Amino acid sequence: MSLLRLSMIVVTLVGAVGLAWSNPTMDDYVRFVERELSKAIDRMDRGTPTREQQFIRQVFQSQSKKLLESLVRPNTVRRNWGIVSQYETQVADTKVIVLGLGGRFIPIQGVEEATLKIGRMAF
Repeated sequence: MSLLRLSMIVVTLVGAVGLAWSNPTMDDYVRFVERELSKAIDRMDRGTPTREQQFIRQVFQSQSKKLLESLVRPNTVRRNWGIVSQYETQVADTKVIVLGLGGRFIPIQGVEEATLKIGRMAF
């Protein structure tokens, strides 16, 4: 085996180990959903008066953990394939599919729709 081929194998293995090490957990996924929900609430708030915006944000900040723990976590299935994970959540009659890779999340299906529905459910 040539030195170049051996080097490529080592680099590939190191990369795979790095991806496996940084594969997002379920807690990371819940935090991702919380950020997406916060963004959706910010977009919904643009047409409402400032006092209402502040009230909605305060309610969300105080209740988001409870909401996510009761709606998202129990309705999510995580398929861990070592270097990548697939998160499938069934919430508010919407199927959400997200890939977790390298500490990041890649929305595949239903994220926008579900975050808007969850945001409406919070209020």
